[in-house]
Amino acid sequence: MIDLGIDKLALIGAVALIVIGPEKLPRVARTVGHMIGRAQRYVAEVKSEVNRSIELEELKKMKTQFEDAARDVESSVNQELHAATSDIENAWHEGADAETASIAPPAYKPPKKNWRLKRSAVPQWYKRAHGVRTRAQSGAARVARFRPPRLR
Repeated sequence: MIDLGIDKLALIGAVALIVIGPEKLPRVARTVGHMIGRAQRYVAEVKSEVNRSIELEELKKMKTQFEDAARDVESSVNQELHAATSDIENAWHEGADAETASIAPPAYKPPKKNWRLKRSAVPQWYKRAHGVRTRAQSGAARVARFRPPRLR
């Protein structure tokens, strides 16, 4: 940057006072100050944009590294899982061959639903106290029940 000392600034001020004149000098100094402020803000914006782009590149690099590490972990877990399942299947088939009897696990039967037992599981006093409906009501009956009284 330009090295401006006090003596150089005083010289520039004296030359500006002579060239511009004492009437216009404050306005010109104010304008120059605004321009310098704009230039500083512009430089700061450019610096922040460069810093953001550098950080973005670093984040992209970190993202690729994490993705690679995740893929490696996923592949190793899949390999171990495949090896474990094949070992279990081999042991299962060896055990089934050794017994030679076709002992199969019992077939799955869904549990029977006893709706009467389920219905009576909650006591009626509890349903009344907490406002649980115990009887079904048709749509028309529900509308008639909650219809406001007629104005005559």
